[in-house]
Amino acid sequence: MMSMTCHNLEFSRTGLDLVACGCSSNASLDRFSVRNHAKGVFKSVNRGYGARKLVCCRRDIARCRVFSTKTPETLINGVAPGPPPVLDVKKESRGPISITNLFEVVADDLLTLNKNLQSIVGAENPVLMSAAEQIFGAGGKRMRPALVFLVSRATAEIVGLKELTTEHRRLAEIIEMIHTASLIHDDVLDESDMRRGKETVHQLYGTRVAVLAGDFMFAQSSWYLANLENLEVIKLISQVIKDFASGEIKQASSLFDCDVELEEYLIKSYYKTASLIAASTKGAAIFSGVDSSVSKQMYQYGKNLGLSFQVVDDILDFTQSAEQLGKPAGSDLAKGNLTAPVIFALEKEPKLREIIESEFCETGSLEEAIELVKSCGGIERAQDLAKEKADLAIQNLQSLPQSAFRLALEGMVKYNLERID
Repeated sequence: MMSMTCHNLEFSRTGLDLVACGCSSNASLDRFSVRNHAKGVFKSVNRGYGARKLVCCRRDIARCRVFSTKTPETLINGVAPGPPPVLDVKKESRGPISITNLFEVVADDLLTLNKNLQSIVGAENPVLMSAAEQIFGAGGKRMRPALVFLVSRATAEIVGLKELTTEHRRLAEIIEMIHTASLIHDDVLDESDMRRGKETVHQLYGTRVAVLAGDFMFAQSSWYLANLENLEVIKLISQVIKDFASGEIKQASSLFDCDVELEEYLIKSYYKTASLIAASTKGAAIFSGVDSSVSKQMYQYGKNLGLSFQVVDDILDFTQSAEQLGKPAGSDLAKGNLTAPVIFALEKEPKLREIIESEFCETGSLEEAIELVKSCGGIERAQDLAKEKADLAIQNLQSLPQSAFRLALEGMVKYNLERID
């Protein structure tokens, strides 16, 4: 079973210092391209991670010798002597990162996944299929399966795998099914009418169908999971489904509770968001057959990236409009779900506690609470938390060899932070 310790959460900083030998170029790499990778393009990168990288993307990538200035122990353990630099997404930034460009190195893998998803759900029940199509086609980024493919290909290079296995691809499909099922159930529990700018499944088909659709997808994903016949991965993913329920219970039991602590928030965020991402990245590494030290680092990468993503989402709930969010702004706070910006603001503003504990009974009280969160430094401190988790995620990637896939995994961390720049 996978485990998580939140009692000793550490916010460390790191940087990468990788250079390649035998190659030269001054070209900039702001996107990742399968076509360029195939043709053989030399690209020098300074992506603001406090790192210097030179990548040779030849047709035969094995001939490009990439050396690290750190020791092997450093690469595995992710600990470098001296204070490592802080991840700085603004430094020498050349414009916003496109998620499409990040995923271009696994674009073919994602196309295959999209074709398979609806057939995997099963066509025997038209209502369930229609519900699945509604959310599969709702404009999701496919971030979780993309991470499976990126880690799969990055770790496959370590052991000399030329192509992904059937297990890698099935894992990505299972992960997306589990994620979709959790979204359907989340929308029912949160009574959300909109998801990614579209009506939710329960809004279109009713609560009964939505619950059954989510249950069906959980069950179907579990059946495919069992057929992978890898006990370690089965335990890993099964724990995720348990974590979803634990996260919802934890959230429901602490609504409008102004005494909730940051550690409790992080545990809940792990259960609801980071657990699935961590299991995705570790499972991908396991199917590549890499050493357990690498798969553990991939688990930590997924966990830290997932926590950073959740904190950023919680910040955007205060800083973006309803049109940008695809749901009403401040909706979490309105429902009594106190996230990182609120927890930090509560430390400085007693009036905020009074408003929240009144459950926004007075007209305009929600808007006043949102302004207090913004004016009391809650947003800024939450941004710092997201960046600290991002630094840890970058550190976890040092166990991987340099490649276009590792660069995309680093780019995911930067993309997330750019959402709050």
